[in-house]
Amino acid sequence: KVTELVLDNCRSSNGEIEGLNDSFKELEFLSMANVELTSLAKLPTLSKLRKLELSDNIISGGLEVLAERCPNLTYLNLSGNKIKDLGTVEALQNLKNLKSLDLFNCEITNLEDYRDSIFELLQQITYLDGFDQEDNEAPDSEDDDDEEGDEDDDDEDEDEAGPPGEYEEEDDEDDGGSDLGEGEEEEE
Repeated sequence: KVTELVLDNCRSSNGEIEGLNDSFKELEFLSMANVELTSLAKLPTLSKLRKLELSDNIISGGLEVLAERCPNLTYLNLSGNKIKDLGTVEALQNLKNLKSLDLFNCEITNLEDYRDSIFELLQQITYLDGFDQEDNEAPDSEDDDDEEGDEDDDDEDEDEAGPPGEYEEEDDEDDGGSDLGEGEEEEE
């Protein structure tokens, strides 16, 4: 019956997390960040899994396992792993529903034309490292990200409303422009 499981900072032994097995049939979200995973070979079959968080592990390959055992993934975070080349990522072509892939802080991001190459290789994905091909940020999705979205909206409103109002007041008071206003503030 479990649909979400967070195992961040647990320790894996020999490439597996004790107790994580095929019995988690309903799992839709699994997070195993910073668990010292070196391989996905012992990942159980999780056919309903949509979001997989594997950041800050030691995974360098073997990604083809994901298409076999988690065929419905839409979101995959592999940031902070040991992924170095396009050949490794090519295994993700079989994840037909994958929309968002995160490889931030992996060596592969240092490759020339990294973003273009990944988008060409994995044509099903919309977002790479949180941005689409036109560098538009991924919209906040689902529950936990909604709060962040609200904060961002507030910040934008403040930025737009705040400074212009201040400058207008300074201009009205000083008649000398904002430079004088700033100078007077510094003297105080």
